[in-house]
Amino acid sequence: MLKKIFLASTALICLTVLGNSLTIARGDTPNSNATNPHKTMEISPGQPVPSVDLVVHQDTKKGWNLEVKVTNFRFAPENVNTTPKPGEGHAHLSVNGQKLTRLYSNWYYLEKLPPGKNRITVSLNTNTHEALIFNGKLIQDTEIIDIPAKSIQKY
Repeated sequence: MLKKIFLASTALICLTVLGNSLTIARGDTPNSNATNPHKTMEISPGQPVPSVDLVVHQDTKKGWNLEVKVTNFRFAPENVNTTPKPGEGHAHLSVNGQKLTRLYSNWYYLEKLPPGKNRITVSLNTNTHEALIFNGKLIQDTEIIDIPAKSIQKY
């Protein structure tokens, strides 16, 4: 009897852990997603609303040059980890749901990607890494780069 209770409780714990992992991976928790697990800062009514547009340029030799066009936002690397301001900070660059780096300017060179559809996302963040949101939506842009399976990238 004790063995059955142990097995049942172990199974329940495993299912709970698995269920929580799937929820987190899908980004179903409030104010979070797979690309930005940080706290958020809502742009207040009457404030200029920042925007971001990610433009992907294939490099003539190899890789991609990512251009991050912003409005009502200033990259401020000199103010990282200081008092947050809604219109300044940095961006977070994510590839396939995994944060790759912070961006402190409008351009970034991405050397290689795996075969298949790759989701490249840039989100705007405050000096203290809070994701900027407006009307409950993250201020971000995503582009898809499709790398053919038989494609050979030069390294």
